[in-house]
Amino acid sequence: MQACLIMMPAAMLAGCGTSGPADVSGLRRVVGTDLIGARGATDADQRKIDRTVVRLCAGGVWSHKECGLHGDSLARTAE
Repeated sequence: MQACLIMMPAAMLAGCGTSGPADVSGLRRVVGTDLIGARGATDADQRKIDRTVVRLCAGGVWSHKECGLHGDSLARTAE
């Protein structure tokens, strides 16, 4: 019985391992690298963020509604 109590959690934990994706080149092509170093503090940073959002929307990573929410937040910021 004690062996079972020890082995069950060990077996469960062994099966719950994670591994990274085999290849992220496709995602990298969609998302791009504009966000590297962008903090949102300047107009140039905001353009980098916007370019990334456009790619996420065009690539179908974000839904139409999610893409619209980004546009809505930009409109509120500009007011």
